[in-house]
Amino acid sequence: MAGGDARIRCIVGLGNPGPRYERTRHNAGFWFVDELARRHGGQLRAARRFHGEHARVFVDGVDVHLLKPTTYMNHSGRAVQALARFYDIDAASMLVAHDEIDLPPGTVRLKRDGGHGGHNGLRDIIKALGARDFARLRLGVGHPGSADQVIPYVLSNAGRDEQAAIDGAIDDAASVLPWLLAGDWDRAFQRLHTAA
Repeated sequence: MAGGDARIRCIVGLGNPGPRYERTRHNAGFWFVDELARRHGGQLRAARRFHGEHARVFVDGVDVHLLKPTTYMNHSGRAVQALARFYDIDAASMLVAHDEIDLPPGTVRLKRDGGHGGHNGLRDIIKALGARDFARLRLGVGHPGSADQVIPYVLSNAGRDEQAAIDGAIDDAASVLPWLLAGDWDRAFQRLHTAA
């Protein structure tokens, strides 16, 4: 399905498990999957087979897998690979949601494929799948201004205004899911990439 009409069958949110990391910027992908589960009546449950929390939801009649790896960010590929193999889902039918320091809070962007851009979760997924043609949902969390501050920055909580902006972006992103499931990428891009 590596083409312009690829439809999403699996949505992976990246983050780190446990209360210590729950509200940290690095968990923006988790927040997105949580919102999808809430909107579509899914119950994320521990799934040892997939090294994470998993749910199946139906959106406009389409069966979609939701996954939050609990392997910690740098080993996300283990969980994604396990689910992909079990359900025979190829990379082009996956959407991976993750925090993006190169975008300001409140900004969300879709990307059809590409490299890891220095994001260790994406790096590990590319390695595990042996493919990079999965879609990405990039949730802006802002940049600390200095490269040596990136790790403590993403592993700390966003301020109130920043968090509100991120939550708004997640809401916007969740609203385009039916279009992604229908393969209407142009409409989804237009909606997210032209938002104020």
